[in-house]
Amino acid sequence: MNMKGFHTIFLFICFVLVITNCFMVEADKCKPSGKLRGKKPSPGKCNKGHDSDCCQEGKFYNTYTCSPPVSSHTKATLTLNGFGPKEDSGGPCECDNKYHKDSELIVALSTGWFNKKKRCMNYINIHGNGKTVKAKVVDECDSTIGCDNEHDYQPPCANNIVDASDAVWDALGVCGDKRGEMEIYWSDA
Repeated sequence: MNMKGFHTIFLFICFVLVITNCFMVEADKCKPSGKLRGKKPSPGKCNKGHDSDCCQEGKFYNTYTCSPPVSSHTKATLTLNGFGPKEDSGGPCECDNKYHKDSELIVALSTGWFNKKKRCMNYINIHGNGKTVKAKVVDECDSTIGCDNEHDYQPPCANNIVDASDAVWDALGVCGDKRGEMEIYWSDA
């Protein structure tokens, strides 16, 4: 092998190592920040509507203060949420201290993406099921705490959740029992 061929192979190997390292760094950017022990819900608490989970007593749940990096094509899990009184979110929305109707194109974002209210009342584009919908951020899907009365005895959110109203699911063309959890991509609008 001549020197030019060796140089080309060496550069290719370096390129592959740099790219691999970048992917590993991206994956490592948001690790669990702690664990939360589940508490048994009080009688009549924990609304199981919209496929909500209830905390299990003694089970440990990961907590996160971060979310994966945001890009123009951020991968996430879309979940179903009700934003009205006595629905999934447990209380009024974080951005405006109000309840909202399921007919509004609205979402809650995991703690890291919610970014200390910096995305409040801003719009995001959600790409899923071959469609795109523009929705307003009105709440936080809290990744740091849960299993308490304020959070309707639901576990902390994962770090990659876009929690959406029925209207968002409708706009994406997902009906009935197919709602609940779907892989999507999102970006700031």
